[in-house]
Order: sequence, then C-alpha cells, then structure tokens
Amino acid sequence: MNILADSLSTAFFAAVPGSPTLAQAVGGGAGGFDAMVWIIIGVVALVGFFLLVYMLQFVGLYIQALTSNASVGLLDMVGMKLRKVDLRTVVINRIRAVKAGMDIPTNALETHYLAGGRVSNVVSALIAARAAKIELPWSTATAIDLAGRDILEAVHTSVNPKVIDCPAPSSPRPTIDAVAKNGIQLKAKARVTVRTNIARLVGGATEETIIARVGQGIVSTIGSAEDHKHVLENPDQISLTVMKSGLDAGTAYEILSIDIADIDVGDNIGAKLQADQAQSNKQMAQAEAEKRRALAVAEEQEFKALEQKNRALVVLAEAEVPKAMAEAFRSGNMGIMDYYRMKNMQADTAMRGSIAGGEGGARGV
Repeated sequence: MNILADSLSTAFFAAVPGSPTLAQAVGGGAGGFDAMVWIIIGVVALVGFFLLVYMLQFVGLYIQALTSNASVGLLDMVGMKLRKVDLRTVVINRIRAVKAGMDIPTNALETHYLAGGRVSNVVSALIAARAAKIELPWSTATAIDLAGRDILEAVHTSVNPKVIDCPAPSSPRPTIDAVAKNGIQLKAKARVTVRTNIARLVGGATEETIIARVGQGIVSTIGSAEDHKHVLENPDQISLTVMKSGLDAGTAYEILSIDIADIDVGDNIGAKLQADQAQSNKQMAQAEAEKRRALAVAEEQEFKALEQKNRALVVLAEAEVPKAMAEAFRSGNMGIMDYYRMKNMQADTAMRGSIAGGEGGARGV
C-alpha cells in the first residue's frame, strides 16, 4: 500500500505544475501533513476519473431517455449492467412505450427480461393492441409471452384474421374424404377464417385442434346426408352445420367463417364394399364346397377299403370250399356223381354266361 501511495503521489505531483515533489513534501516536518492531503486528493481524483470513464457508456442512453420523457436513472443503468441485463433493449423499449402513450416502469421491463421474455416483442404487441383499441394489459402480455406464444403475431391475427387450410398443407391427405349414405365418396377442402382470442390464448388449443374439429364436422355432415347429390347442390349446408357445433370452444381462436373451397366426387365406396362382401361370400362358399368334396373323397376311399376287405373275406371263404369238399368225400356225405353233377352245372352256367354277356357274365357267376 505504501508503494502504491508513493507511486500515485509521485504521479500527481509530477502532473501538477509548480507542485513540490514527494521528497520535498515530506522533507519538511510541518509539510508532511500537507503531502498526505495531496496524496488523498490525487487518489480521489484518479478514482473519480475512472468512474467518469465508466459512466460515459451510460450517458448516451441516459440523454436519449431523458429527452424522450422516459427517464432512466444512471444508478438504475449501473444496476442493470451489473445484473447482466441488456441495457439498450430495456431503455429503447421504455422509450417506445412512452412515445406510444404507455408508461411501463423500467423495473417491469427488467423483470420480464430476466424471466426470459422477449421484451421487444411484448412492447410491439402492446403498441399494436393500443393502436387497434384492443385491451391488452402488461401482465397478460408478459404471461402469454412467457408461455411460449408469439404475442405480437396473436395481436396481428386479432386485427387481421388469418385463413387456415383444412386439411393442412403438411397433411398426408390432400382432401377430407367422407361417404354419404348412398355409398358415394366425396372429397372436400375447406378454408377456415379465424381471429385470435387473446383472453383464451394462454391454455387455449392451437390451429391443429381447429383443423381436426372442422374435419370431423365435415365428415359427420357428409356422412349424415342421404344422397351425395344433396351435398353437391348445397355445399354451404356443410359450413352452416359445422359452424353451429361451436368448434372454437376451448381454443385460442374465434372462428369467423368456414368456407368449402372444393368438393369432388370420389369412388363408389358402397359398391366396392358390396363387391368385396360378395367376393368374401364366394370364397367362403368355395371353402365350404371344398370341405364337402374332401369329405366325400375320404368317404369314397373308406368304401373302397371296405370293398377290398370284403373281397378278401370272399377269397378266404372260397379257399375253404375245396377243403369242405374233401372232407365231404372222406366222410361219405358226397359221392363222385354229386361232384360231376356240380361240375356240369358250373360248365353249363359258364356257357350260358358267355352266350349272354361274354366273359363278364362268366365272371359274374
């Protein structure tokens, strides 16, 4: 500290013409007190010089605000600088508000800035709302801005209503498709004119909800029509029906009108459904017939197997005949003449069979 004091006093005495040097000032006994006074004065002057240089950065904005009747204190500016607030944004927007007839306190602007709000956007929205005679308090505007909504765009939409295409251009389907009761498909496009409802902007549904509700209303109206020709003749009935259902309830917009921009006839959905149903019935009938055919084939195979089984039993039975005849010969129940008569009968039967039907008759015996 002594070295710093000596340096400052030396610099001061060297800068002031005719002033004694430090050695001369402290050389005399009675002059020591005067030397310390000069040192203090030099330190104060140096500090004041640095403060003056620091304050010069606020002078331009201070004079600009003062001449605009939107004065902002120098100490307030220093405080905002220390709090990392964009000084120019706050001062310029206060000047804009005052010039528009609104006395917004500097503290309110600074608070909204520190909260992460867009001060310029809010002030512009307030100025536009005041010019359009729309009631928009500062607290409401800042709340909307902090909620993530574009308050300036909302005010512009409230003054100049905008048109929403339904379905949206980014939608995967270019039209709203619905089917009348006679099965004819209609493809419609609508344009919805809306105006921002600032009172419901916080917490209100967005454009996507409006588009979805309008699409639902169009589908419901076309679907309830008995004939698609009635819809083509009176497309305004769709708008009237949809408007009556209060689609803007709970949204951030007020629907002014719903206009059917285009409506075309699509496919005969009813005929396609009937054709598909007939094809399905045909396939079911074919499957049932195939099932019965498979059962019949299986039953036929069972009968053939049974026939083969019975033929085998006949062959087995015929094989027992020679054994029975031999036993009859041995037991004396059958004579040789009986055997010859049986052979003659067989030969006569075979001859008759060959005369009547050839070999088939003989095989039948």
